Amino acid sequence: MALAQPEQGGLLPERIAPPRGNLAITACMETLQVGYLHAVAAAAGCSLSQPFPDNGIDWHVSHSARGHTVDDEVTIKVQLKCTYQLPPRPAGPAFSFTLDNAHLVKLARTPVSVHKILVVMIVPRSRDDWLRAGHDRLDLRHCCYWTNLAGHPVTGRRRTTVRVPTTRIFDDLALCEIMTRVGTGGRP
Repeated sequence: MALAQPEQGGLLPERIAPPRGNLAITACMETLQVGYLHAVAAAAGCSLSQPFPDNGIDWHVSHSARGHTVDDEVTIKVQLKCTYQLPPRPAGPAFSFTLDNAHLVKLARTPVSVHKILVVMIVPRSRDDWLRAGHDRLDLRHCCYWTNLAGHPVTGRRRTTVRVPTTRIFDDLALCEIMTRVGTGGRP
């Protein structure tokens, strides 16, 4: 089983993958999305904390910057989800994602003192395709998208489908913009 493609743009040459561990694929997906969040927060200059117990929210992200008017440091709450059931670069202005109603109620609550966002990561089905390492970079595939579900209605009996905009790629610039809006009293 090949891990990396032949060297191109700094990627390492093809090699045979050793046996992967037996951890459940969903646990591996959760770990991967946490790594993505950590990388984005580091590049944005944000700090992370993990509530214990999590009570339905995975992470708190905090940001200090000149220009914040509501406080010297602002925080948002982040709920992470990960799926391999969607294609990379979903077509159209948004993709559908289904949430348990209990999660949606927590994310849709309004008004709030601390804003919440949903971050959905789309990954390849095979773990062999999740990462590509090279001398000058580590490519993590595919992408995270974010949305603010404040005020979203529950429409299903147990689960509700929400729309996540494909224009809202979750990266360091997007996180800084979110924190700037929250820091001036706005919504994410």
